[in-house]
Amino acid sequence: MPGIWETHMKFSLRSRNLFKTIAVVLALALPTALAISSADARVGGGSSSGSRGSRTYSAPPSTTTAPGSASQFNRTYTQPGAGMNSAASAPARGGLFGRAGGFMGGLAAGFLGAGLLGMLFGGGLFGGLGGLSSILGLIIQIVLVVLVVRLAMSWWQRRHTPQAAYANADAGAASGPQPNQRSGLGGGLGGFGFGANANNAPLEIKPDDYESFERLLGDIQAAWSNEDVAKLHTLATPEMVSYFEQDLGQNRARNVVNKVTDVKLLQGDLAEAWREGETDYATVALRFALTDKTLDRNSGTVVAGSEQPGEVTEVWTFARRPGSGWELSAIQQTN
Repeated sequence: MPGIWETHMKFSLRSRNLFKTIAVVLALALPTALAISSADARVGGGSSSGSRGSRTYSAPPSTTTAPGSASQFNRTYTQPGAGMNSAASAPARGGLFGRAGGFMGGLAAGFLGAGLLGMLFGGGLFGGLGGLSSILGLIIQIVLVVLVVRLAMSWWQRRHTPQAAYANADAGAASGPQPNQRSGLGGGLGGFGFGANANNAPLEIKPDDYESFERLLGDIQAAWSNEDVAKLHTLATPEMVSYFEQDLGQNRARNVVNKVTDVKLLQGDLAEAWREGETDYATVALRFALTDKTLDRNSGTVVAGSEQPGEVTEVWTFARRPGSGWELSAIQQTN
């Protein structure tokens, strides 16, 4: 009988050591992931954020500037089937269990946190139990870890699998953009032209509107670099400003500041334009040059990005309400 218990204790010890190793690896991987994500520290953080009214969950048509597809939104207030005017007043929950878990997601996250910390410091989830109970505790720990991993994988797949509306929209745009009958605007707007039609929407986008889009591209980047939230409120919707504030807060927590300079529009064209109630929307593909670098606040040393200019292609959506000018409503990355 002592031999049996000795074998069990050795197995339990090896299992705990394995879980400790997993916990340490996860702890070491988190700072690395944060460091990698800081490489795309420009406005929007290299993610897809904001709202396109009732078309938030529909893919904008491809254009000459952005012939691929635009990424789904991973930060938006708009609920499926609702327009921008009926969007939720509170920010959408993010994080690993933010959208897929509800109560059970929070419970699983709590078990995961307790389990990893317990394993790391030698207790496990049921470290106070002994004898036969410790075997049951070990089994429950393994089952919980497996369930949490499966939940995380399911969440990841749902987040990165296009929804049916997205797939239908992509199928409709598969034939590629159809050239607009109107001529391009030439060099006066730095390459901005009518590269795609507006899906027969009743809203006409005029040359003055394109000038506004190009001006907003530069002004928003400048306000972001200066961390001027008051200025951003005059250039973007409250929803977009809330995301900018979150990202700026994370930069301050890391004691860094992101500077985006030398912004120049290289090419741009219209994907679609439409009207919802009294609000006008225009989704535009933009390819622009910029210098994107992140500096240490104290020393000014470049910690991410580069002093060398680069190019970015994104899909921006602008919104306009009666009596107001255009303002940024969404940024989507391109695939």
